Amino acid sequence: MNAIKKQAHIAGILYVSASITAVFSWIYVAGKIFVRDDATATANNIRSFETLLRFGIAGELIGSILFIFVVLTLYRLFRAVSEKHAMAMAILLLISTPISLLAVLGELAALIVAGGGTFLSAFDQHQLDSLSYLFFRLHGQALVISQVFWGLWLFPFGVLVIRSGFIPRFLGYLLWIAAFGQLANSAAALLSPGYRQAVGQFADPVQMAELPIIFWLLIWGAKDPGIAREAIPAGAS
Repeated sequence: MNAIKKQAHIAGILYVSASITAVFSWIYVAGKIFVRDDATATANNIRSFETLLRFGIAGELIGSILFIFVVLTLYRLFRAVSEKHAMAMAILLLISTPISLLAVLGELAALIVAGGGTFLSAFDQHQLDSLSYLFFRLHGQALVISQVFWGLWLFPFGVLVIRSGFIPRFLGYLLWIAAFGQLANSAAALLSPGYRQAVGQFADPVQMAELPIIFWLLIWGAKDPGIAREAIPAGAS
């Protein structure tokens, strides 16, 4: 297997692994626990599904760390195509990482508050439930900020795919489409929350346009070994 194909497969494996943990933590776990506009139900779910939430937190941490290696692997794969765009891609995604990691503090705070404790005896149960709900919401809002960068990094990533010659060009255009979906969702959540659900009906499917590149990297890697050898110096791995 040539060097660039191997590098592409590694990127695909890491990309899929990070995406699985993200889906588990941000969609499945959050869907089980969070009840919009109902602090009591959300706090009760946190108490009832504490173990699941802790696994979700672990998944978020693991996913964020994996995405660091995803972008570093992609940088190495595409730097011969354009150092400038590869650097922009890496920086934009890496900016989101500390935000995503800090977002976990909201879930941990929600767990602590929902669990009560003698040091929280000054608050009644309704207040504790409201605080727990607030912290869980703050976690979600932090992820909205991260989503801005999850959208932006796809633009230079798309440019690199289009220019590479060893990955089909249409996958790069799909990345641009996915970027608009991510940015539309984050813009609606930040600027006009009342329209977030309406925007999401369009933007959620659109941002799924990122999926084909993930599976291409995982299954096929680089399509043209000849070009791959030209793009990566001999001896690289």
